[in-house]
Amino acid sequence: MFELFLKSQKLLGMNARNLDYVRPLNRKKAMRIADDKLLCKRILRKQNLSVPKLLGKIKNYEELDAFDWSTLPGGFALKPNRGFGGGGILVVYARKRGRDDAWVKADGSLITIEDLKIHIKNILDGSFSLSNLPDTAFFEERLTLLKLFKPYSYKGIPDIRVIVFNSVPVMAMLRLPTRASDGKANLQQGAIGVGIDLATGTTTSAIMGKGNIIEYVPDTNLVLSGIKLPYWKETLRIAVEAQKISGLGFLGADIALDRERGPVIIELNARPGLSIQLANLSGLRERLDRVKGIKIKTTDRGIRVGMNLFGGEIEDEIEEISGKKMIGVIEKVTFFGKDNKEITLEAKIDTGADSSSIDFEVAEALGFGETVRAYRALQADWEKLKNLTKEERWELFENIPDAVSTVPIHSSHGTTYRVKIQLEMLLDGTRTPIRPTLIDRSRLDYKSIIGRKNLLKFLVDVSK
Repeated sequence: MFELFLKSQKLLGMNARNLDYVRPLNRKKAMRIADDKLLCKRILRKQNLSVPKLLGKIKNYEELDAFDWSTLPGGFALKPNRGFGGGGILVVYARKRGRDDAWVKADGSLITIEDLKIHIKNILDGSFSLSNLPDTAFFEERLTLLKLFKPYSYKGIPDIRVIVFNSVPVMAMLRLPTRASDGKANLQQGAIGVGIDLATGTTTSAIMGKGNIIEYVPDTNLVLSGIKLPYWKETLRIAVEAQKISGLGFLGADIALDRERGPVIIELNARPGLSIQLANLSGLRERLDRVKGIKIKTTDRGIRVGMNLFGGEIEDEIEEISGKKMIGVIEKVTFFGKDNKEITLEAKIDTGADSSSIDFEVAEALGFGETVRAYRALQADWEKLKNLTKEERWELFENIPDAVSTVPIHSSHGTTYRVKIQLEMLLDGTRTPIRPTLIDRSRLDYKSIIGRKNLLKFLVDVSK
């Protein structure tokens, strides 16, 4: 705990500098948009970004007295328009059976229309707003919980906070509601914050409340690290797009993953809390400095920069433990052939295939033109060769230039005998010998497949 205290002091000591760093970037007009949740969501909706559906709003006591409570569904969220820090948010989950004037909250307690009226009056009076100014209350749909999060979240809907600067996502955190936070994804009220590796969308270190490091969901054996978040690139995309639309130079976008709709923007924060540093065990100032001044022309470019600069910790850890490199299902591979000939292309990494293969055209470019022509002329039909011994078959193939062996390949198109040649390949910085089979792949998307026999030094991440 003492080490945590020292680390938290170091990180929190950066807060004043971070605020000095980012405050000039957020113009007053843009901050007014972010602070006005209804206006902000209206602008985002017009730009086709997904936001929760508005169910109703109450601007004054007269509208409160005239409000039709029968229009509210079983579940909804009641929020102050200019609230901050999660204050004033009230979430209900179902209408009380047999009653038209009561709903059930996260903790199972009831809340009636009269209770809602009292809460709304507090909102209207500015009890939860910035500078205690009079405010507007609004109702919006309660999003549906993604199945992945059900074991990790108490009642409420988790969200993902993404810090965006200069059109680059620089830090992210998953926030999980707890019993202590009354089902709200707010760390100040006792929710869990889990750092996220930006490259993979996988959770890393975790804190609860104001900074206590934890490894498990309280009272369970559920590990908080290693959760693979769905819709990851889409989540980063709408966070970056929201920054561009809002005009904020620095923001925290709170995004929920709805079961039906995917990523949905809950709100934008012009002054996001910096406990996200503790969840990631990393200072924000250094990351901001690294992307300052980079010219980001497109959203895709900003996402790639963020993923490349601030991701890979999980992948690096797996590689260190296993001694193998992590690769994706599509990788650039360089093949080295005869007479110093080489060719680089995108290959499909196929753990379902035993052997690797390359297209005839690729083999010809690598100096094996005679091999291709002699092999194709042979017409190695399965029915002709299946009853021959291995030695008898090789007698047919041994006169093919540069052939080193043959192998029967069984596929949905039937069984064929293919010839193998000797090459070297460079995959993710590792150069190894390879004996690919030759095949006509001219009508396929990828001119090469790398099979299991040539993947012993690698781990394959199918999400990459």
